[in-house]
Amino acid sequence: MIKPKTEEEIALLRENAILVSKTLAEVGKVVAPGVTTKELNRVAETFIRDNGAIPSFLGFEGFPAAICASVNDVIVHGFPSDYELRDGDIVSVDVGTLYKGYNGDSAYTFPVGEVDEQTRKLLDVTKESLYKGIEAAVAGARIGDIGYAVQSYVEPFGFSVVRELEGHGIGKNMHENPGVPNYGRPGRGTRLVEGMALCIEPMINAGGKAVYLAKDGWAVRTQDKRKSAHFELTIVVRKGQAEQLSTFDFIEKDGKIKF
Repeated sequence: MIKPKTEEEIALLRENAILVSKTLAEVGKVVAPGVTTKELNRVAETFIRDNGAIPSFLGFEGFPAAICASVNDVIVHGFPSDYELRDGDIVSVDVGTLYKGYNGDSAYTFPVGEVDEQTRKLLDVTKESLYKGIEAAVAGARIGDIGYAVQSYVEPFGFSVVRELEGHGIGKNMHENPGVPNYGRPGRGTRLVEGMALCIEPMINAGGKAVYLAKDGWAVRTQDKRKSAHFELTIVVRKGQAEQLSTFDFIEKDGKIKF
């Protein structure tokens, strides 16, 4: 039995969701050729702590940083490092917060400098597939409807859905039930009820769906070395239309990132 969140709990999740949204925007301001992913981590951790929250990724099961910084063929869980971003790269930044006993979690894939047309298409399609998934996350639907909405949108473009990784519920714990795959069959899986808090996060590869775990035991990479994009938002299941708690508006409102 998955217990829906109360409105009081949703209010606390919303505070975290806005904080991670603003954190990603702060990171986005400094994404540029020549900047290290370690610097992106510093910006994020400083902003989170300055706002009275804890970077929940830091130390989680031994993870060594406040953000995941996943460049190009790294799908998720990349370690921030001394790697200097290059023109044409993409970097997925995944951020988590712990504030007032509840969690926030969101991710955005930033283009670095000028990216090629195929990379731009990958970013556009992956982000749009997230919104397709959110549209399907309504009371009375099922988890499979979300995955089907994502999968059926991206595959006609020749892109592939990562099978080994998925979204999740969120609350007092960063990862709660149910799991939210980005592929599936409509009408299958857990029934969605009003008040469920979910993180929907398509991870879409430019090439094949095969992945492997890097030697560090964390980073998941595409087998064919082609790029992968990742976008994540937190929503609450409602009747008729999901309520979106986190947002990309803080990133995109100044026109720096255009899709």
